[in-house]
Amino acid sequence: MIKVNCEPKVDTAKAAEILKDIAKDKMGGWFNLPRKFDMGELMRVKEAAKKIAEESEVLVCIGIGGSYLGHRAIIEALRPKSEVKIVYAGNSLSRRELDHALKLVGSHDFSVNVISKSGTTLEPAIAFNEFKKKLIEKYGEEEAYSRIYATTDKKEGALHDEAVACGYTKFVVPDNIGGRYSVLTSVGLLPLAVAGVDIDKLLEGAADAAENSVEPAVKYAWERYELGSKGLDTEVFASFEPSTMYFNEWLKQLFGESEGKGGQGVFPASVIYSTDLHSLGQFMQDGRRNLWETIIDYPTDEMNAKVVSAVRVAHRDGGIPVLDITVPSFDEQGFGELVYFFELSCAISAKLFGVNPFDQPGVEAYKSELKKLI
Repeated sequence: MIKVNCEPKVDTAKAAEILKDIAKDKMGGWFNLPRKFDMGELMRVKEAAKKIAEESEVLVCIGIGGSYLGHRAIIEALRPKSEVKIVYAGNSLSRRELDHALKLVGSHDFSVNVISKSGTTLEPAIAFNEFKKKLIEKYGEEEAYSRIYATTDKKEGALHDEAVACGYTKFVVPDNIGGRYSVLTSVGLLPLAVAGVDIDKLLEGAADAAENSVEPAVKYAWERYELGSKGLDTEVFASFEPSTMYFNEWLKQLFGESEGKGGQGVFPASVIYSTDLHSLGQFMQDGRRNLWETIIDYPTDEMNAKVVSAVRVAHRDGGIPVLDITVPSFDEQGFGELVYFFELSCAISAKLFGVNPFDQPGVEAYKSELKKLI
């Protein structure tokens, strides 16, 4: 079970109402997902992962934001053993990065998992066109299409229509689950399975959190709201394991897109200690007191544990509120619990701030301006 060190004054009646609202929200499909996962879909994911592993040395994962951050976070953290190398593309508009991804694939046998609900998001669309061309040049059209796995809308959209027309193996981005909450759907499970992550244990961990970590999630969300209401406008997620850098990136997307609207929310930042103690450590110790620190305390070695204790004491003495989130295990079970815990905490926190946790109108603003330019 996830543990937190805070004891805010929770309005239990309001908390129950918020949980009820989240469960019945049209975008709250993730809330009961770990307990009600479609076993047929899970089997299809495993079969596809097996086929990819049998015929490919590389899987190119094409997606941006919630279409790639969550599963990359878990893969990077756990560093599972797999014969298949995961290469990421379509998460920027940098031509240099795209060329680098193409070079990484090189002459290796490869497959592509393109993840996009609409199929029209510019970054993955450009990357997909490049890798589809490479597949066709290498294998011919028929085999190329058999190596494409499209995770997209169930019924409509550019990628859905192309997948149907070309016969790509298709997985569904659920209508009732937004991208940043989709790690535990086929969006994340297919690349995770290919990378060698035990997705059964991951889902077991999430199901355990859905049963046993609701109270800690409520407490953490309430504490965030109380700190934010006092004028502390920045939360710094602190990890002491370098491999969790991308998990921090997923947290920043989760909280930033869910809370940052209508002039509300807390700005999410992150650090990796002890490395960042030698860059941002001075600011954390003696800088502006407009922030608090949330230490994600993973099971770690003895020396790292001493650093965690030292930072906790020093920063509290320096006037920073420090929250602790203790993770039970550094494995699939632990990360399954952690993903669900943060999804739930984030949704509750956003509701407390009075905003919709599941939309992102600000993201659409830049897309609109970009379309005018191109």
